[in-house]
Amino acid sequence: MMVIIAEFLVVILKVLWAFVTAGAKWVVRPKEKSVAGQVCVITGAGSGLGRLFAKEFARRRAILVLWDINSQSNEETAEMVREIYRELDSETTMSKDGSVGGVEEVPPFQPQVYTYVCDVGKRESVYSTAEKVRREVGNVDMLINNAGVVSGHHLLECPDELIERTMVVNCHAHFWTTKAFLPKMLEVNHGHIVTVASSLGLFSTAGVEDYCASKFGAIGFHESLSHEIKASDKDGIKMTLVCPYLVDTGMFKGCRIRKEIEPFLPPLKPEFCVTQCMRAILTDQAMICTPRIVYMVNFMKSILPFEAIVCMYRFLGADKCMYPFLAQRKELMNNNEAKEDI
Repeated sequence: MMVIIAEFLVVILKVLWAFVTAGAKWVVRPKEKSVAGQVCVITGAGSGLGRLFAKEFARRRAILVLWDINSQSNEETAEMVREIYRELDSETTMSKDGSVGGVEEVPPFQPQVYTYVCDVGKRESVYSTAEKVRREVGNVDMLINNAGVVSGHHLLECPDELIERTMVVNCHAHFWTTKAFLPKMLEVNHGHIVTVASSLGLFSTAGVEDYCASKFGAIGFHESLSHEIKASDKDGIKMTLVCPYLVDTGMFKGCRIRKEIEPFLPPLKPEFCVTQCMRAILTDQAMICTPRIVYMVNFMKSILPFEAIVCMYRFLGADKCMYPFLAQRKELMNNNEAKEDI
């Protein structure tokens, strides 16, 4: 009995210490780790947040491996990355030319970016592409599971194929990419897996049942995997969960909350979102919600009665915030069908 009590007291002390260290990080910003020369795989790199993540990692001299289903947009991202590499190379050369005798010269920076067409919704494509990466690039140090889709239909109007596609790309693909790259990370006890989820994986709204379910699933997968890695004592492998509020990438174009509230909670600028996420990733932060009010909303959802949540949603205009977006998608599809008929 005394042993249990002693262990319980130790647990309490560790919990309190966790609060102290977490609070300290809000006061003193932790030093960002270097990812120079590390191989970083980014899914969905052809546009949106994936493209911005690629540019940020390129500025930090990482070796980029870009995956996207669209070859053209993926190559456009790669060219942006190469331009960043060229700028870095130019800066390094200037530093070398201006160096004084006796000072160690900085070796020229070699641009390295690889592009692969991969449909993460097909596990065979994921596994075969992962094998190519291992063969052509080497072992992967960082995996950014970013690829995502949205169907844009009310549940009863959504074809089953689109529901399945949303679940597979937004959730199941994380299983496959992780199974492809995690074994080597475990072997060398080094790596970092980032799950780009959504605030809609923490709390939901009407009209996007498939999207919310896929993001809830991705978060559940991430949290369970985090516990598994902790249980295996692999402290060299880090996990970061990214849960942003609505990001202005066009994915949910038309989504609106109450107009009086919107100035205080506007859609996030993609660049701001990625900057915040990069800070969390490079300081090995376990979870990043942006803006920080998302933490509060998630906590309130856990303790308040469901009817209280409904009242808050209605006040904020969040209960039907997706309806304008869904209406726009429906109108766009109808127009496309009309053009095809013509």
